[in-house]
Amino acid sequence: MEMYLIIILAAYVAVALFGYWLDYLNLSRMKKHGAVIPPEFEGQIDQALLRKTHQYNIEHTKFGFVHSIFNNIIFLLFIFILLDIYNSWVVSLDLAFILSGLVFFLLLTYIETFISMPFDLYSTFKIENKYGFNTMTFKLWLTDTIKSLLISTVLMSLVITVGLLIIQKNPDLWWLWIWGFFLLFGIFMMYISPYVIEPLFHKFTPIENEELESGIRTLMQKAGIKVSRVFRMDASKRTKHTNAYFTGIGKVKRIVLYDTLIEKMDNNEVLAVLAHEAGHWKKKHLLKHLIAVESVALIVMYVSYQILQSDFLLRLFHIGENSFFAKVVILGFIGSIVSFPFSPLSNYFSRRHEHEADKYSYEMTGDKGSMISTLVKLSKDNLSNLHPHPLYALFHYSHPPVLERIRRIRSYESRVRS
Repeated sequence: MEMYLIIILAAYVAVALFGYWLDYLNLSRMKKHGAVIPPEFEGQIDQALLRKTHQYNIEHTKFGFVHSIFNNIIFLLFIFILLDIYNSWVVSLDLAFILSGLVFFLLLTYIETFISMPFDLYSTFKIENKYGFNTMTFKLWLTDTIKSLLISTVLMSLVITVGLLIIQKNPDLWWLWIWGFFLLFGIFMMYISPYVIEPLFHKFTPIENEELESGIRTLMQKAGIKVSRVFRMDASKRTKHTNAYFTGIGKVKRIVLYDTLIEKMDNNEVLAVLAHEAGHWKKKHLLKHLIAVESVALIVMYVSYQILQSDFLLRLFHIGENSFFAKVVILGFIGSIVSFPFSPLSNYFSRRHEHEADKYSYEMTGDKGSMISTLVKLSKDNLSNLHPHPLYALFHYSHPPVLERIRRIRSYESRVRS
C-alpha cells in the first residue's frame, strides 16, 4: 500500500518538475533567439520592445514558478496530512449527506480563494501594472472578487446539491445521470452567462461606428449568421487586452466587441477577427469539441464510479473516517496526474481548429493583410514571446505560435485558388 502512495507522490512531483523544465526551455530559447526581429515583424517592433517582451515573460515565468511551488506544497500538505483531519471534522458535524457535501466543498473553495488572493493581487497590481496591462483599481478588484465568490457559491451549491441528490436516488447509475446533468448545465451556462452573469461585471452598449456595424452584418450574412445586436463592452476598465465573441443559439448571434479591440484595430482588422470567429461556428468547432470532451467525460465518470465503490483510496491515503467526499478529492488529485500527458493531444486539435478558422477568415474577406496586421498588433500589445520552444508550445499553446499562423496565412492564396 505504501509503495502505491510513493509512486503517486513521485508521479505528481515528476509532472511538476517537467513543467518547470518546460518553462526553462522556453525562456532559454527566448534569450537565444529573442533579439532577432522576424521578417514578419520588421518595421513593427524594435529592440526596446523586444527587451520589454523579454522582461515581461521572464518576470511572469518566475512569478508563475513561485506561485506553482507554493501551491504544490500546500496541496501536497493538504492531501497527505490535512485531508484526514479536515474530513474527520466534517464527519463529526453529523450533517445530512447533501449538507455535508456543501460544507466540505464550499469551505475548500473559500480557503483556496483566500490563499490565492495575495498572488492575484501581486500579478494584477505589480506585474500587469508594471507592463501597462492592468487598468483595474483595487476597489474594482475587490468588488469583482466578492461578486465572483457569491456567484460561485450559488452555482456550486446548485451543482453539488443536484449531484449529491442524484447519487442518493440512483446509487447504481448516478455516474450516467450526473454526466448528463453536467452536460446540460454546461450548455445552459454557456448561453445564459453572457446575458445574466457578464452584465454584473461589464457594461454593454451598442457600437457607435455605423460603418463597422454595417460591415459586420454584411460579413455575418455571408457566413449564414443572423446578427441580433452588436455590442461594445467596457473591458478597458480592467485590462488593455482585446477580444471579441459570439453568443446565441443557432444561426442568430449576439456579437460583443471589447472597447480595447475597437480602439486598437481598424474596421478591416475587426472584420478579420469576426470572420475568424465565424469560422469556428461554420466549421462546428465548438460542437466537435463538446462531443470529444463529453465522450471522454462519460468514460471518466464511469471509471470514477467503479473506483469510488470501494474504500481503497481512503485506505491508501490513511483517511480514518469513511467519506465519499474525501474519495472524490483524492480521485481528482490522481486524475490531474493521469490527464497531464494528454494535454498535447487536446492542444493539437485546438491549434488545428485555429488554422481552419484562419483559413475561413481569408476565404470570407480575401484580406490577408488585415489578418496578419491583427496578429502582429495582438502580439505587440500582449508582449508575446515570438520564439516559444516547440515542446513548451506542444503542452501549453492552444493557439498556434504567431509566426506559424502568419506564415500559413501568407500561403493561403495559392491554396485557395488551386
